[in-house]
Amino acid sequence: MTTVTWFASPADASERLHEVGYLADPATSTTSYLAGALEKPLLVEGPAGVGKTELAKAVARATGAELVRLQCYEGLDEARALYEWNYKKQLLRIQASQARSSDGDETWDATHDDIFTEDFLLTRPLLSAIRREEPTVLLIDEVDKTDIEVEGLLLEVLSDFQVTIPELGTISSTRRPFVVLTSNASRELSEAVKRRCLYLHLDYPDAEREREIVASQVPDLDDRVTRQLVATISRLRELELKKAPSIAESVDWARTLVALEIGDLDDKAIADTLGVILKHRSDHDRAVKELKLR
Repeated sequence: MTTVTWFASPADASERLHEVGYLADPATSTTSYLAGALEKPLLVEGPAGVGKTELAKAVARATGAELVRLQCYEGLDEARALYEWNYKKQLLRIQASQARSSDGDETWDATHDDIFTEDFLLTRPLLSAIRREEPTVLLIDEVDKTDIEVEGLLLEVLSDFQVTIPELGTISSTRRPFVVLTSNASRELSEAVKRRCLYLHLDYPDAEREREIVASQVPDLDDRVTRQLVATISRLRELELKKAPSIAESVDWARTLVALEIGDLDDKAIADTLGVILKHRSDHDRAVKELKLR
């Protein structure tokens, strides 16, 4: 198995992530470095919109690796996560063999062996990442949305970086991917999965760090307006909203203010652009009431 040096040190991780637009705090830089150095998967947990998925994307950009993403959802199964056989192509092969076998040219045993080969295999994200020989970041996104049974599919990958296909045998990685699992903590993950991972908790940044993030992403926004934006976002997150504004939505709001040439984030400007950061009617109504926008 080929060993890859992802980051030379926590400082190197911090610098290179910053160069691709991701401002990592010391804990994030250190854990990202260790995930590569120890070749262990990284479980990143926290509320939606704090940069968990973006961290995996930033690692890929910073290291020049290919990003392979498995988007998790309820009902995800082995066929969508690992692999499945191309049944239509197999059926055509069987039909063709039956035509030939009527002339005595081909036996069923030969056909059976032929249809369970690489030509009929459809690889899904987990297997694709295992088989890649180039540097790869494997993002297993929102793993908490799957059924607990799916975690069993991950254990062989996370433990040994290999996948077993009964018809073909065990396929082991030649170049171990950098694995990032994200979770919004909607349910508790199994101890077996957690034991195989390093752990990083991401939360909403403090006001100063969020100001730095917004300023780095939207440098055209006046610093005074940026501070007003961050202060407003902080107030909104203190409310009991159905969906608190994410960091990505803070950046979108900043871009909106630039596009509208708003030089002062007053009550009218906030009310006119709330739809950029709040996506539920109940949240919108609560914000208007609590911020006394009308």
